[in-house]
This record gives sequence, structure tokens and C-alpha cells, in this order.
Amino acid sequence: MIEPAFLTDTRTSYDTIVDFYVEYVGDELAARPLDRAMLAAFAELVRSGGGGPVLDVGCGPGRISRHLRDLGLDVAGLDLSPQMVARARRDHPDLRFTEGSMLELPTADGTLAGLVAWYSVIHLPDDRLPEAFAEFHRVLAPGGHLLLAFQVGDEPVHRTDASGLPVSLTFHRRRPEAVAELLRAAGLAVHAELRREPEPHAGRLEPTPQAYLLARRVGDRP
Repeated sequence: MIEPAFLTDTRTSYDTIVDFYVEYVGDELAARPLDRAMLAAFAELVRSGGGGPVLDVGCGPGRISRHLRDLGLDVAGLDLSPQMVARARRDHPDLRFTEGSMLELPTADGTLAGLVAWYSVIHLPDDRLPEAFAEFHRVLAPGGHLLLAFQVGDEPVHRTDASGLPVSLTFHRRRPEAVAELLRAAGLAVHAELRREPEPHAGRLEPTPQAYLLARRVGDRP
């Protein structure tokens, strides 16, 4: 089967910019109390449900995986980019990282207590989002928790340059209510939502508001 161009472009782009990306995100999470609050709430929900394995989908260099592990979760990371996975393994040798796509998760049905997609569904075209959410539902155990983070907006933005490095990345900005409806259709009930306004980062203001959705697998897909 021929791989969709958006997957190839995303993988190649992040392979190209891994060093720039690590420097760009830096210690961003330390300056984001609301982001940390959502991650802490997710971790508490997973622990209070008895714990279990958690997958950080689109983990990049592993910074969110590291944070979740520090919050006491049994977390592993998965990313499309081999170079990102290599960097994550180097920087966090005590954690597990695997190459793979969120459209075909290498995880058995119903085995995860939690799944985080932290700004990773932003590169999926609209027509592939239900497919990804169906995969999230498949791998989560009943009652398992999902945390999504994404940019708010109505139109995608395509980038061909990242600090002078050639990329081909499309950032799909979406409305929280539209994403929540797709999650519900996949059998994932949204029970908390946070939307925050743009904040400064790397010397400039973020271009869009940011959204975070907490959902739970409530049963089989309709």
C-alpha cells in the first residue's frame, strides 16, 4: 500500500528539524501552568482508575512522556519520525519509545489505561481524524482516559520553512466543539475542556488559542 503523502511529509519534516524542535520547545512546559494542570488531571484520573500503561502518541523527543513518568505513570512513547524516536531514546533512556503511526497503533485492543495526543493530531487531514479516534478507542480499555491538545482555528496553515530548514508541514487548526463531536462519535465521551488564549513563546506570541480535551472510553463504537 502506498503511504499517504501527509505521513511521508510529516515524517521527513520532523526528521529534518529534530535539533531545532528540541531547542524550540525547550522548557516550554515549565512556563505553562494550565498545560501542566491538564496533564496532572489526566495522570490523576489514570491513577485513580487503578493505573496501567499509557501511550504518548506523537511523542517527539519525549518531553511529555518524561513529564507523565514524573507524575507516576507507566508511559511509553510513539512517533512517526525515526530521528525523533532516536532523540527521545537518547534523552530518556529509562523510557520506551517506538516508531509508528497513530493510524495503525502497534498496541493490542483494550490494553491502555490512558492515551495522550499532545499536538500530534494537528498534522492529520480532517478526513483521517475519525480513523485516528477509532484507533484511540480500540486501544483504550473501557473507562480509559484520553487527553488531546491542539490549536484552535478554522483554516489549515502550511509551512515550508522552519528556521531555514526545508519542511512540508500542514497544521490543522480546529474548533473544540467539532473535535469533541468526532470523539463522541468514536465512543469517547468528553468530560472536560480547557481553552486558553495565546501566550508568549520563543520571543513571540502564539498565533492561535490552544485547546485541551479530556475524554473517556465509554463503550463500543455506535
